[in-house]
Amino acid sequence: MHRLFVALPLPEALVDALAPALEGGPEGLRWLPEEQLHCTVRFIGEVERPVAADVVEALGDLRAPPLEVRVDGVGIFDHRRRGALWARLVPKAPLDALHEKVDRAVQRCGLPPERRAYLPHVTLARWSGGAVDARQWAGRWAGLASRTVTIERFTLFESELTRMGPHYEVVESYSLG
Repeated sequence: MHRLFVALPLPEALVDALAPALEGGPEGLRWLPEEQLHCTVRFIGEVERPVAADVVEALGDLRAPPLEVRVDGVGIFDHRRRGALWARLVPKAPLDALHEKVDRAVQRCGLPPERRAYLPHVTLARWSGGAVDARQWAGRWAGLASRTVTIERFTLFESELTRMGPHYEVVESYSLG
């Protein structure tokens, strides 16, 4: 089985803008290493090798323009005993358009459509196993922002879950534009 997702690797300028917020939160957070920061476009999940090969091919047929995006604030996903801290990417409309194209490509491979609403963001830290109060961190970084950058590629990743957290491997990278 292959655990796959499609994401936008972040240009160095976005990683640099996010780096100051990657510390100083409450106890119990697992911060993502800078090299793993990305914006998920579509989580696919576990698939067999033939479906993974179909996804690689379907994404290769996808056409979309490069994206002009920037960081604009932070947020918290709080699901009681687990959650995440994240930074928002804007503008949302072009990111939504890419998400919809990727979702349609994945559906052509026989996979179900995405059921959750799409929120373009970069996960910065996660927690599990207990409640975390991250409101102070969120207040401190509410104005986190970056300059606009161009993203010219999207990537199909395979994720391996380990004791140290997820490990991401590039399956295929695709040009936008």
